[in-house]
Amino acid sequence: MSTSLLLAEDDPRLRQDLERHFLNRGFRVHACATGAQALNAIQQSRFELLLLDIMLPGIDGLSLLDELRRQQAVPVMLMSALGAEQDRITGFTRGADDYLPKPFSLAELDARADALLRRVAFDRGTALRADVGELMLDQDRQDLIHNGKSAGLTASEFRLLATLLAHPGEALSKPFLYQTVLHRAYTRLDRGLDVHVCNLRRKLADIAAQHLQIQAVRGQGYILVEADQA
Repeated sequence: MSTSLLLAEDDPRLRQDLERHFLNRGFRVHACATGAQALNAIQQSRFELLLLDIMLPGIDGLSLLDELRRQQAVPVMLMSALGAEQDRITGFTRGADDYLPKPFSLAELDARADALLRRVAFDRGTALRADVGELMLDQDRQDLIHNGKSAGLTASEFRLLATLLAHPGEALSKPFLYQTVLHRAYTRLDRGLDVHVCNLRRKLADIAAQHLQIQAVRGQGYILVEADQA
């Protein structure tokens, strides 16, 4: 079954290029040029992924996102030429799942879209098979299960792990993580995130899932990498 994608982009050339690209990948694509068209499509049909430009005419991407979040929890990736960190944080605090600054490569777009779709399947309790057994993120219990053993995550630790899993191999800044995970602004004296990272590392080791490694990136934040398992 092909994945259904709603694409909302007012630039006709970019919209056509992206539509063609995803069609070639086997997606079912509904392309829109305005926020009103996108809102109508969302109300008429169900989509598995939304790709929204922020600067849409009429109803902009953020307003569209606000309306969408009142109705459903479909994954949303925002696109924008506004690349400042504050714009990115605004998108995430309004309910976006990812933020892609323009210009971007199709390879990066594909990687992020695929990661989002994997995370949705992961969040819904789809088991991921690893060499050492079964690993599952349980959305209902807000916990990580490995070989039947639960990590006993707190709500903040669960949000931290889910956020890192949604951006594999990408260094996420502390300001971004504070907003999305701890729901507060970052200050240099605040060590709360570091404490959660330390606790999460320990709990991953306790259930033999330490191949999911949370690494600090100097001057940036944290990155999740999956190490080779012995």
